[in-house]
Amino acid sequence: MRIGIVCYASVGGSGIIATELGKTLAARSHDVHILSSDMPFRLGEYQPGLTFHRVDTPSYPLFREPQYLLSLANKIVQVARSERLDIVHAHYAIPHATAGYLARQILVATRGGPVPSIITTLHGTDITLLGSDRSYTETVAFCIEQSDGVTAVSESLKRDTYRELGITKDIRVIPNFLDCSTHRRVDAEWVRQRVIGDPAGKVLVHVSNFRPVKRVAAVVDVFARVDRLVPAHLLMVGDGPDRDLAARYAAELGVADRVHFLGEQDEVRSLLSIADVFLLPSAQESFGLAALEAMACEVPVVASNVGGLPEVIEHGVNGFLHPPAEHGAMARSAAELLADRALHRRVAAAALETVQVRFCDGKIVPLYEDYYEEVLKASKRAAV
Repeated sequence: MRIGIVCYASVGGSGIIATELGKTLAARSHDVHILSSDMPFRLGEYQPGLTFHRVDTPSYPLFREPQYLLSLANKIVQVARSERLDIVHAHYAIPHATAGYLARQILVATRGGPVPSIITTLHGTDITLLGSDRSYTETVAFCIEQSDGVTAVSESLKRDTYRELGITKDIRVIPNFLDCSTHRRVDAEWVRQRVIGDPAGKVLVHVSNFRPVKRVAAVVDVFARVDRLVPAHLLMVGDGPDRDLAARYAAELGVADRVHFLGEQDEVRSLLSIADVFLLPSAQESFGLAALEAMACEVPVVASNVGGLPEVIEHGVNGFLHPPAEHGAMARSAAELLADRALHRRVAAAALETVQVRFCDGKIVPLYEDYYEEVLKASKRAAV
């Protein structure tokens, strides 16, 4: 198949999954074209069958129109025509579902070649935060309804979408996934020595884009409580609007010397491989890709019992889940994992098994391929 993938380039689950999907589809002999405003995070080196198309957005200060949306729709039209795309797969509802709808209308009206089917994948805050904003609701709902196919990364997000937007379109749940051949624990003691300089110290880690929904101040608070029970270090991987807030809070709590801010990192495997516990006390997680990456590296996750996380983590079996406000309970679970080696080994092994059995690319990507074929067949029947 000839597939166009539209995604954000910045750090975040939607862009990472879209890029990994494109890479895996190309490896499975599909012709894949990724469209974004910049080189996507984790796109990596050249791969046959995978082409990147940059969306250039002109800057006209007098205009207040959504210039990226218009440029993106135009680029989709151009690539769909030149590459004769079968599918345009839009990741993230705002504005990609809208751009896909507009591009299809242009292609239909101009009769410039085959019109690709539009598939929209919902990832999370595009629905739970932005999509529920009344400034966007009707437009987002309409463009989702007009998509030829719609997927969501969790049952929780599917329910949220129906509740927030009131749409009737069928939504297929296809969860996030990992390339299990590369996402695994590796020998990274040199990283431990360079980052914390303590060969035996316990390590907690948090990876995110440091937006308010990730509650990075809560991460620091949970860590400070853990540190009083079991001395440890905290790796804060990522960057974003709440980075300085987390740093100030670490200083206020007296743990600044053991909280290490490492910025955005393209490759987190070595950092996860020196960690003992992953903290994710988010206000909302539609799936929790960062948690899945930690589990693949045999790092037990202590997280909020929100959104799609209970679909991945079973409390007390392959991780621990608590209400977001219960920092003390999170800290106790983390401290128990740090202090009890047998418990840690059991939970880490169960976490790895969960990823390998349910969330490897070899299991999930064929679900996308089957869905593409299903949508294409339905579109052909509708055109007759």
